[in-house]
Amino acid sequence: MTTPIATCLWFDGQAEEAAQFYISALGEGSIDSITPYPQDSPFPSPFPGGYPMLVEFTLMGQRFQGLNGGPMFPFTEAVSISVTCKDQSELDRRYDALTADGGAPGPCGWLKDRFGLSWQLVPEELIALQKSGNAAGITRMSAAMLQMQRLDIAALRAAFEGKVE
Repeated sequence: MTTPIATCLWFDGQAEEAAQFYISALGEGSIDSITPYPQDSPFPSPFPGGYPMLVEFTLMGQRFQGLNGGPMFPFTEAVSISVTCKDQSELDRRYDALTADGGAPGPCGWLKDRFGLSWQLVPEELIALQKSGNAAGITRMSAAMLQMQRLDIAALRAAFEGKVE
């Protein structure tokens, strides 16, 4: 059964390339369909007939649509995709993949990929510690996280436990 909701991402002509990149970077997904621009569209289009208009794809079970709409709406940090990572190895692998070929690190585990889309890579352990109810530990861990780009799970745990200055 198709889920009734999907996130639509606006691209300037790179929707298919981005979908392939995300599938490769996350290691789980598929391109589900590609709808081309009509040859004689009544709508203005920055792309010729036959060029991919809508690329529907799935990443880790979540549906997305990549719309090749043109340059007028670039990505901003107001929207990001958050991916939970089970351990440091998975976080590092995904971080390296998503920042490859022109991506850039950001603060607190955020990053931008080469298309300008923002991502958050969140360790499962960080989520568990945040839900612990230990306010002092959460405050220490948050202060440590503010100093990081790529998250370091061991350092966050140590800060939470008060084992660092």
